Amino acid sequence: MMVHEFSRTGLLIGEDKLKRLREASVMVFGVGGVGSHCIETLARSGVGRLTLIDNDTVSVTNINRQSIAYHSTLGRYKTEVMRERIKDICPHIIIETYEMFVLQENIRELFDKAGRPDYIIDAIDTVSAKLALVELAQEKNIPIISSMGTGNKLHGELFEIADISETSVCPLCRVMRKELKNRGITHLKVLYSKEKPVDTNGRSTGEDTGVRRAVPGSISFVPPVAGLLIAGDVVRDLAGL
Repeated sequence: MMVHEFSRTGLLIGEDKLKRLREASVMVFGVGGVGSHCIETLARSGVGRLTLIDNDTVSVTNINRQSIAYHSTLGRYKTEVMRERIKDICPHIIIETYEMFVLQENIRELFDKAGRPDYIIDAIDTVSAKLALVELAQEKNIPIISSMGTGNKLHGELFEIADISETSVCPLCRVMRKELKNRGITHLKVLYSKEKPVDTNGRSTGEDTGVRRAVPGSISFVPPVAGLLIAGDVVRDLAGL
């Protein structure tokens, strides 16, 4: 048997499943604490085509949790750094990147350019973008999984994957359930946690972001767990495991 990057994976799941992953296409929205670790795991699992969407650049506050965040990458587009990281893992993976902010108005144009993926992973923060993604995915009958809130949490072991109709405690899930119901959507696969968020009100990051929005706290060992769990679920689905 020829030895390659995914030989050990092949021993576990078989060469036929590995071939299915090699022929699969995944579109990931968000290259942050959840998305960056999720994308790296997809690459290390042998997914053959990745489309990455994020308009943000690496900042010093990303270093505590994002796989692409180093002092050497500050100021660079996250998608660009992620592309280099993936190519170093496996040069044969096909990667497309789009440095853009996802809006209801531009999402269809993005899909026209990027093509139809086999799976969509939503690892973005804004509710409006999440809703637009879910609506389009359901319209086009593309499997999608959405990451719910990972900020202000300390227990990655409490994450689970479920239908949004079965979720509780998570504030973002509550908002998404309501907004999806208003759109006639009752089912969505999500990663979420029943852990009650830590109250960080009154604590300052020292940042002047110019945006009147609460900045969530985060820690190194929580968002990556969410990314790994999402990637695992998608890989198993794509491979038919």
